[in-house]
Amino acid sequence: MVPDVVSQVTALIKARHRSLSSFKIESLDQYLVLVQRISDAVSLGLMAIAAVALLVGGIGIMNIMLVTVTERTQDIGIRLALGAGRRDILLQFLLEAAILSFAGAIAGTFIGVGLPVYAGVLYGVDVPVSGVSVLVAFAVSVGVGLFFGLYPAQKAANMNIIDALGYT
Repeated sequence: MVPDVVSQVTALIKARHRSLSSFKIESLDQYLVLVQRISDAVSLGLMAIAAVALLVGGIGIMNIMLVTVTERTQDIGIRLALGAGRRDILLQFLLEAAILSFAGAIAGTFIGVGLPVYAGVLYGVDVPVSGVSVLVAFAVSVGVGLFFGLYPAQKAANMNIIDALGYT
């Protein structure tokens, strides 16, 4: 409706003053476009920061899991020798990676929801938090943990029983 209002105001000023030379009629559309561009750039920057944070977190989980696999090599060999299947070992380490990423996702969710709500209470502003975005962020966090935990889990599951039992 903004263009209609601008044209009506222009017609009214022409009718009352016969000339528009002393007046300048503008709408804030150009500023809204500028604000939208800035908002898009900030959103893109935040997504890049989030992607780097997820990558670093995933590498951290992978390193923790690789250390865990190395420390528990003899235990893995004993489980394999007692009849555990490679799938069982894979699932065990994937479950451990899932637990790590789940704990990180819970902490991230509390921080990600808590800070805007706290800022809103602190400054008396209503800060909406989308439930869908919280669920997506939680699922992506757990998914990244599982993705980066897959390599250590496969490494554990594919160990040679003899080498694993003889590891000191």
